[in-house]
Amino acid sequence: MPTKHFTRTLVTTALPYANGPLHLGHCAGTFIPADIYVRYKRLCGEDIIHIGGSDEHGAAITIAAEKAGTTPQAIVDKFHSMQKDALQKLHISFDNFSRTSLPIHHQTTQEFFLDMERKGVFVKKTEQQFYDEEAKMFLADRYIVGTCPVCGHTEANGDQCENCGTYLSPTELIKPRSKVSGRTPVLKETLHWYFPLGRYQAQLEAFINEKEQSGEWRPNVINYARTWLKDGLGDRAITRDVTWGVKVPLDTDEAANKVIYVWYDAVLGYISSTKEWAQKLGQPDKWRDYWLQDDTRLIHFIGKDNVVFHALMFPAMLMAKNEGNECRSSGSRSEQYVLVDNVPASEFMNIEGKKFSKSRGYAIYLHEFLEKFPADTLRYMIAMNYPESRDTDFSWKEFQNRVNGELADTLGNFVKRAVDFCNSRFDGQVPADCTIDDWNALGAEFIETFEKIDAAYEGFHIREAAFLTMEIARRANRYLAETEPWKTYKDNPASAAKSMAVSLNLCFSLGILLEPILPETSVRILKMLGIEKTVCWNDAKTPKLQAGHRLSGASEILFKKIEDADIEPELKKIDDLVKAAEEKDRQRQMEQEGQKIETAPLKPEITIDDFDKIDLRVGTVLSCEKVPKADKLLKLTVKIGESERTILSGIAEHYKPEEMVGKNIIVVANLAPRKMRGIDSYGMLLAVEGSDRKVNVVMPSGEGINGKAVK
Repeated sequence: MPTKHFTRTLVTTALPYANGPLHLGHCAGTFIPADIYVRYKRLCGEDIIHIGGSDEHGAAITIAAEKAGTTPQAIVDKFHSMQKDALQKLHISFDNFSRTSLPIHHQTTQEFFLDMERKGVFVKKTEQQFYDEEAKMFLADRYIVGTCPVCGHTEANGDQCENCGTYLSPTELIKPRSKVSGRTPVLKETLHWYFPLGRYQAQLEAFINEKEQSGEWRPNVINYARTWLKDGLGDRAITRDVTWGVKVPLDTDEAANKVIYVWYDAVLGYISSTKEWAQKLGQPDKWRDYWLQDDTRLIHFIGKDNVVFHALMFPAMLMAKNEGNECRSSGSRSEQYVLVDNVPASEFMNIEGKKFSKSRGYAIYLHEFLEKFPADTLRYMIAMNYPESRDTDFSWKEFQNRVNGELADTLGNFVKRAVDFCNSRFDGQVPADCTIDDWNALGAEFIETFEKIDAAYEGFHIREAAFLTMEIARRANRYLAETEPWKTYKDNPASAAKSMAVSLNLCFSLGILLEPILPETSVRILKMLGIEKTVCWNDAKTPKLQAGHRLSGASEILFKKIEDADIEPELKKIDDLVKAAEEKDRQRQMEQEGQKIETAPLKPEITIDDFDKIDLRVGTVLSCEKVPKADKLLKLTVKIGESERTILSGIAEHYKPEEMVGKNIIVVANLAPRKMRGIDSYGMLLAVEGSDRKVNVVMPSGEGINGKAVK
């Protein structure tokens, strides 16, 4: 719990690159936990805003544009829109979701740059940078790939190895090569501006010490920061020789064709997004309340790979900006930017045991997920598996089990039974008063759970808060099962009425408690209960629905159960991706070790006359079946021109019979018959064995090719 009193809170979420769709890893580490926390605080009546946006500069964007044969602007327009739409469907309640390509962001970044330039903060250095002689361009770190000097991964980027997570500089790579031309780059002199991070080491150490002593920061954040501080902070380049980004705002030859590096630019997106929010409100100076008032609490929700930028680099930038900007009189407004109060950084969420990775194909994309399953099911799954202190895993079977067992059977079943019984037996009205004594009778553990949920949210323990909230649903379910109003209704109607009053108040309580985690479900529950007024967090802690309150009269199933058939395609997709990636790794390892893929020795030389004796024809498979007691053989009926023939082929381990029907194949049509398993085979089809030992039948395409000779 924070010891300082704060008047308002500003929550930010890391800006995703606008070079592709969002995947579930983004949601687990930043968007969902941040939104859950913000919704909780809003229900508590606190002044809190949620600021985000997309990061639209940097080499990742230009590389994506080059691959797509389009412009960086077209790329960011496409993916910013896609990301924003997906996050809205996930019910992420941003106060503002901006983009760093906007003029307001360019202006904000350039103001920071010019302020530090005037104060002499920056250091200018002439350095050796990789240059692609074929493309005639300097290469930003993301334009360079090579072997990681730490783990030996052969596809490490020039700024970081995705395999081991080590931050790198391009010159540290072994066997570097350009992503533009594929050639080995050369080193060439260029001038750049550097931010002297080391100058702020003492201040940053004091800052981290203070956070560690408070006990509020997560150990993983403290440890990441300590590692960097222990190694010593050096100068960090903040300019690049590229064309896409925020231009260096100096009219000099040395600043020509240079942009501000994305790590410096992106974190300032939080400030420019807040400015945009204030402008939309018609109060353009309101952003200052959240950035320049020391009673503002600034919180960054990020993944662990962004800790250094938010725990050290961004605070150092704000320290530099604050130099010389102190209040000069008691009546003037402060120009001191607030430093971050907490960085609840998460570990990674993996998928079926594999780390989320766009480049390797291990990803469940948010927009695709939301086309098949409700947003609240994903929010719940991630909340219950929030990777707070260790990496966690997204499993499709666990997802199915949680939705079916916890959301459908426990929560959904309780709410529907309570509402349906009230509608059918009590004319849709709460049949009795529910007192605090009735509430307390549910047990001390039940009452204590509410305070535990509060404490969990205040400590950013999202998973614990979700678990405790579901405990309320479990207790409610048990209460309804124990009191059995459907049995006592005739013999003891007063008892049935009381149990229904308590149950409906538990539904109301859950409708509020679930709002941070399951916002859509919360609305549906409260609507069934006939609640149209605004509710607050503390309303959940005591009974509010009294005798005579009328429900809406409607009832619905909150969660549809997920069948095996719903997740089988997802499991297969991941399995196929894993196999493909493993094969790619195997091939790369063989190349790295200088091995050649094994190939059979060539057969004895033949003449053209020998080859001319072979008659290759295109045939079409009319039917196909397995050969009894022969695991490897398929029996194919093949049409070649006007004739049909039987061909046996040893491909049963690689193709199902139904997969072959209707396919064109290439047949050695003049091969002498051969008897196998008592069946005469008239010909042989062409196939090739891949490095994974899978047989791939050659299947030509085209209209009217049946019976044609292959030349």
